[in-house]
Amino acid sequence: MNRPLACVVLGLLAASGVALDASTPLFAAPAGDFRSRLPEDEIVYFLLPDRFDNGDPSNDRAGLSGGPLQTGYDPTAKGFYHGGDLRGILRRLDYIQSLGATAIWLAPIFKNKTVQGPSGRESAGYHGYWITDFTRVDPHFGINADLAALVATVHARGMKFYMDIVVNHTADVIKYRECSNCPYRSRADYPYTRRGGIGGEAINEGFLGDDPERQTAENFAHLTRPDYAYTPYVPKSEEHVKVPDWLNDSIYYHNRGETTFTGESSQMGDFGGLDDLMTENPRVVRGFIEIYGRWIDDYGVDGFRIDTAKHVNAEFWQAFVPAILARAAARGIPNFHVFGEVATGQMDPALLALHTRVDKLPAVLDFAFAAAVRDTVAGKAGTEELARLFAADPLYEGGADAALRLPTFISNHDAGRFAYFVRKARPSSKDAEVLARVRLGHAMLFLLRGVPVVYYGDEQGFAGTGGDQDAREDMFASQVAVYNAERLVGTEHTTATDSFDTSHPLYRAIAELAGLRSKHVELREGRQLVRNYAPAPGLFAVSRIDPVSGRELLVAFNTSTRNLAAQVNVDPNSRRFASLRGTCLPEASATGSYPVRIPALDFVVCAAEAQP
Repeated sequence: MNRPLACVVLGLLAASGVALDASTPLFAAPAGDFRSRLPEDEIVYFLLPDRFDNGDPSNDRAGLSGGPLQTGYDPTAKGFYHGGDLRGILRRLDYIQSLGATAIWLAPIFKNKTVQGPSGRESAGYHGYWITDFTRVDPHFGINADLAALVATVHARGMKFYMDIVVNHTADVIKYRECSNCPYRSRADYPYTRRGGIGGEAINEGFLGDDPERQTAENFAHLTRPDYAYTPYVPKSEEHVKVPDWLNDSIYYHNRGETTFTGESSQMGDFGGLDDLMTENPRVVRGFIEIYGRWIDDYGVDGFRIDTAKHVNAEFWQAFVPAILARAAARGIPNFHVFGEVATGQMDPALLALHTRVDKLPAVLDFAFAAAVRDTVAGKAGTEELARLFAADPLYEGGADAALRLPTFISNHDAGRFAYFVRKARPSSKDAEVLARVRLGHAMLFLLRGVPVVYYGDEQGFAGTGGDQDAREDMFASQVAVYNAERLVGTEHTTATDSFDTSHPLYRAIAELAGLRSKHVELREGRQLVRNYAPAPGLFAVSRIDPVSGRELLVAFNTSTRNLAAQVNVDPNSRRFASLRGTCLPEASATGSYPVRIPALDFVVCAAEAQP
């Protein structure tokens, strides 16, 4: 980091009460070196900066003038900026860490196109996924020095900092002369070597296509015209809006129209008008390695969540991931965590595993886990669905051990919150049952294999009324009417006032679960053995095995609304047990068989005594 920026950062830290001086390395690891923790040891808290806390009202409009369509700021509209920023996160780190989080994942913080969308349906880039400048923080969130101060403070607390990155697309800047919202035009019907279709003018002589074996600088040097499917152009006012400047050249985009999310369009089509990058081009690969490598070099971040990873060709990831891991290792970050988004609403672990096998992504967000917990705890499926989920763990590159570092979640910013799914599946459920099911879902999140990701606001009982904008409420006092009308879980509170209550029953429950996970290595790094399950709601039990001593922790859940008594398979050497959570009987009933008694919609954690 350069000296002027370091001085600014130190000033920001001093203003925040962080005890650092000019001789302190900004990214030095504290005494219990957090860099040595494995990805599977983390508890991740995921938040959208715009919706978390407003620490600096002076940046609400990003220095722009005018109304919401010019500044992007309208705290009453769910699709516009509300004022949250990096300084707001900085002043709430006690709240996040007290919950038990050991890592923070922020939605993209890069400069976005302020507003886009067709007339009458505009919205702002508050979420961070419409990037124009990949080198600096969006001014609605602050400046680069604010990010440096935040990362330094997070590290000083022994926590990790994960960035959300995008390579699939940029903001919607490129237009087509033929149409708007243009339908996808395939490579077969509109080949690279003809302008506007098979019968068109011959162009791009010598270009041999974008198949894996053709993804070379020599071949792409022959791709000089981007008007094979449509005629792309950039409006005069936006000719140099993207940074780095090479991103302003239309030749580095597919320019084939809107994706249908099927076939080749899934990786080559524009996603809602967003400019789809030609990630097959070696210049694009090289460019993004440099872009994101610099964020590692300059800020010492600890991991990347990759947006829309499945919409990018495998060869890109096969080059990008090793280069990024090498960059992190050179920066002294040996356990840099890379995990991709392979979005699906289905309980389909094979789809996820494919992207670790073929794309060579080290990990993917476990959408199958979210679907299975949603089906069995919010819905009415039997617990055998969870058994099917975990039976597929060997499919991941690296097998079941690799599944330990899959980030798991039950709520997110796109699909919606877990409480929403509970209420949708069980509209007549009373508040107490909704609370119990949300608590049980989080217990599965923390006690089963994987890296738990808590979606901000779940710990305050946020439920939402759907996905996307309807699941992106404000933690600070909201002015959005539909958010403030929302019935929260476990409280009479509304989002009309700040939602940072550490006494909320879900905050306390999650903190308890985080404490269990942090204290017991079996729950972080231990092999998981599925013990018992059923075709109907009821018992689901697993053993988590200490990777060194071999000690067994039995975790058993009851997804039914009746108290449960059952025998569970255990290791033959596990004879005596102690209660870690809930009531555990002291002894096995017989060799390999242990009795559990679990109240409705509850769980127990029982630790076998170490054998002499």
